[in-house]
Amino acid sequence: SFIGEESVAAGEGSILTDNPTWIIDPIDGTTNFVHRFPFVAVSIGFVVNKKIEFGIVYSCIEDKMYTARKGKGAFCNGQKLQVSGQEDITKSLLVTELGSNRDPEAIKIILSNMERLLSIPIHG
Repeated sequence: SFIGEESVAAGEGSILTDNPTWIIDPIDGTTNFVHRFPFVAVSIGFVVNKKIEFGIVYSCIEDKMYTARKGKGAFCNGQKLQVSGQEDITKSLLVTELGSNRDPEAIKIILSNMERLLSIPIHG
């Protein structure tokens, strides 16, 4: 099976089943792309029994290939990635995404979450 982000965004329905399924977003960062902001990628995931098995993200502008496989770790251009180990959120960099849903209830939830995050003395 195949699920394409662009077709789902255009209103086509899609149901994730237990079948092996490719999930593809050919322009991950569509808004960035439209505004010529250079953070755009091609994202591909493979799911079996509704569980992700592996994913690939190719950052076109940076020429970086990110790969990850369940139980095998994540890599960038073949180099293993790992988290920083920082446990103190006040010394961490926080990055958020607001999403595209402008439904009033979704906006209330997003703003509530942002308010909680902004009350923490964080970098970001």
